[in-house]
Amino acid sequence: MTGNTFGKIFTLTSFGESHGTVIGVVIDGCLPNMLVDLELIKNDLNRRRPGQSNITTSRGEPDEFEIISGVFEGKTLGTPIAVLVKNKDQKPEDYSELKDLYRPSHADFTYQEKYGHRDYRGGGRQSARETIARVIAGAFAKMILSQIDIQIKAYVSQVYDIKLDIPYTQLDLDQTEKSIIRCPEPKTAALMIAAIEKAKAEGDSLGGVITCICNGVPIGLGEPVFDKLHADLGKAMLSINAVKGFDFGSGFASVLKKGSEHNDRFIQKGAKMGTETNHSGGIQGGISNGEDIYFNVAFKPVATLQIEQDTLNESQQPVKFKATGRHDSCVVPRAVPIVEAMTAIVLADHYLRSLVYKK
Repeated sequence: MTGNTFGKIFTLTSFGESHGTVIGVVIDGCLPNMLVDLELIKNDLNRRRPGQSNITTSRGEPDEFEIISGVFEGKTLGTPIAVLVKNKDQKPEDYSELKDLYRPSHADFTYQEKYGHRDYRGGGRQSARETIARVIAGAFAKMILSQIDIQIKAYVSQVYDIKLDIPYTQLDLDQTEKSIIRCPEPKTAALMIAAIEKAKAEGDSLGGVITCICNGVPIGLGEPVFDKLHADLGKAMLSINAVKGFDFGSGFASVLKKGSEHNDRFIQKGAKMGTETNHSGGIQGGISNGEDIYFNVAFKPVATLQIEQDTLNESQQPVKFKATGRHDSCVVPRAVPIVEAMTAIVLADHYLRSLVYKK
């Protein structure tokens, strides 16, 4: 299996399966002599981990990590950084019935057909538990970005048909982490939580949207033609489990505007030049222009349901399937730090590439 490495200069390679011994990551290209913020790593892992509220899966993983290379006396060495997280709350018996059947909308069938062998315990590499590696690498990327004052903040802007229509510029994003749904507007957050609780009681699931904002991104990140900054952000987001859509800047709404309405006019902003509007989402021609970068990421409803579904087994016989075990009814609250992590990885990678052009 290829495709386990992301990035060109700042890279991560993830390994491990959902119910294997460990989940791990190797991070290469990290700047040397950088103080390692262990609390940042712990905090981001805690934001991603299961069992953090009554609207997430009850799997009780503490997600404690161990750095086994690349760090000495609290600083990065510039050598590959390897980090392990042990899977302590394994219950492979919850998945024994999945050995011979294909779950609807899962990758069981495609993995089996492609590789001829698969780990059916929680989906193996299909599992969102793999995103632990991304969050750890993302934390190191955030450490790099903090040196140039780039901030990344993501929040839940929609669950099912409940949408937060307030522009991000009018929201207090510091309120995001005060809600278990990670929506910064309390009334909308309450409606979202109620919808998830209802779906959970019915054995069903819901999807949603995460909005991500990047402040302080300098002009010049991005490598046209095929490594445009928004193209790499799109690939990063679409590589996350359950993601079905990426909407950047004005996105699909841009088709409702004329060019005269959509163009971002250049104006003077103090001592610098900027744009009056930001339909471009902070990127023009694949290169950051100094304005805020913003985008939306759409997550499908979780495919694992607590209600009976029709499917086929490996012998192509019709069977009934009802999931057991511990599963999320909506992944979006736990996916917020994953979106932030993948964003940080892309920006850190492009920042390191941009140093080549420094005079």
